[in-house]
Amino acid sequence: QFELVESGGGVVQPGGSLRLSCAASGFTVDDYAIAWFREAPGKEREGVSCISRTGDFTRFGDSVKGRFTISRDNAKRTIHLQMNSLLPEDTGNYYCTADSDAGPSICQLSYFDHRGPGTQVTVSS
Repeated sequence: QFELVESGGGVVQPGGSLRLSCAASGFTVDDYAIAWFREAPGKEREGVSCISRTGDFTRFGDSVKGRFTISRDNAKRTIHLQMNSLLPEDTGNYYCTADSDAGPSICQLSYFDHRGPGTQVTVSS
């Protein structure tokens, strides 16, 4: 069964940090580019970051560049999103996704084949 399960969300003050994790199971993770999206009430879905199948290419949304980093460990079937200097506007449900169409060294933040349920991040003082 294809499954993506996120963890690591929580409540943090502005300027703080969180590390989100995405655990993949039921498929060959090396065959998929992985991305993080976020959604919040009243806002459009936003592509946060993605990482290629090989891990040598990453992409970030303009609003998180310089603050977030992404990494993956295919052997452990885990993808991490490190979020630093968090802002109130970073609040939302963060979910990881899998894309089978991407080549080995590319990823994109527009569409995906599968997604997890997400983990809530709240940035508030």
